[in-house]
Amino acid sequence: MRFSNLFRDFTNSEKAGGLVLLGCTVLSLFIANSSCGPAYLQIWHMKAGLPGLDLSIEQWINDGLMAVFFLLVGLEIEREIYVGELHDVRAAGLPVAGALGGMVVPAAVYWWFNHQTATASGYGIPMATDIAFALGMLSLLGRRVPHSLRVFLTALAIIDDLGAIFVIALFYNSGIAWGWLGAAAGIFGLLLLLNRLQVNRLIYFFLPGVLLWYCMMRSGVHPTLAGVLLAFAIPFRRHDDANPSYRLQHWLHKPVAFIVLPVFALANTGIVLNDHWYYNLGSPHSLGIVAGLVIGKPVGILLFCGLLVMLGAGRLPSGVSWKQLAGAALLGGIGFTMSIFIANLAFSDPGFIQFSKLAVLVASVIASVLGLCFLALVTRRRRR
Repeated sequence: MRFSNLFRDFTNSEKAGGLVLLGCTVLSLFIANSSCGPAYLQIWHMKAGLPGLDLSIEQWINDGLMAVFFLLVGLEIEREIYVGELHDVRAAGLPVAGALGGMVVPAAVYWWFNHQTATASGYGIPMATDIAFALGMLSLLGRRVPHSLRVFLTALAIIDDLGAIFVIALFYNSGIAWGWLGAAAGIFGLLLLLNRLQVNRLIYFFLPGVLLWYCMMRSGVHPTLAGVLLAFAIPFRRHDDANPSYRLQHWLHKPVAFIVLPVFALANTGIVLNDHWYYNLGSPHSLGIVAGLVIGKPVGILLFCGLLVMLGAGRLPSGVSWKQLAGAALLGGIGFTMSIFIANLAFSDPGFIQFSKLAVLVASVIASVLGLCFLALVTRRRRR
């Protein structure tokens, strides 16, 4: 019962969190294009350094605060593996296949537009689904949407995030300092030992976790991955009310939904729109992102899910039709948080980063409208 309550709490926070995230995005765009824009953008570039880390406020948010978001994502993945959709191999097959298709096909679409260009490294941008926005949009349809479809979309987005984490680790590092990486590996080993010894007090994981983040930061591998590693080191006692993973996950929901992600949106969506900003949407770079999210995502999800069911290795969620699954796949094209995050890693040119963010916003709006309209249509017919 506690774990079903946890899932309900998680989706409820994402509903409100999605609206807050949307509000912060609109606010950031408005301020950036007002007379206060230059001062507003300058705030995020102010330096706030520590020994060995001379970072701007924006970098502290993207590299430090977002590690907390990745910690929550890691805890969600852990929960799904132990007691959720990923616990039953046959039930897990469909969201896993959908997530894989939803990463491979959008990346291929982007590559088709951008291979052998200066923007070819942005193939990871359309690979991710934003769980907060996707669930927030789905919640607007209320009880017309089967609960099992919400579970599918949640599991798909979580697995999608895991795939994006691997992509970041493998392809978006800044050159590896092996000494610092070795130190990070040693700290992670210590955390696993604490888990093995059944240490349940979270404080014993937090302090090494901060050191793990620092070592990852100095190693060249993106430091937010420390959040995922810490999540998997924290014990998960399946039938224990004192479950440390459960307690931390429950505590992090609202701070992440109402502080971490909104601050990330404020810091990263201050896009200055010039008089002919829409011309940039016709560039191969922007077209690759928009087409990857709006077309590649649903096609990849449905294609891989269809193949799995056809081979008899998976099944549709209970009470869910293929049309409803198609609607959820359209909502999978809402990239936002992770897509903007990867855009910051993929490019050093500020212009490419700005165009990427704008394309992600446009694609996410299109995916939201298409997904909502399609689901509203098919659920209405089903009720009739």
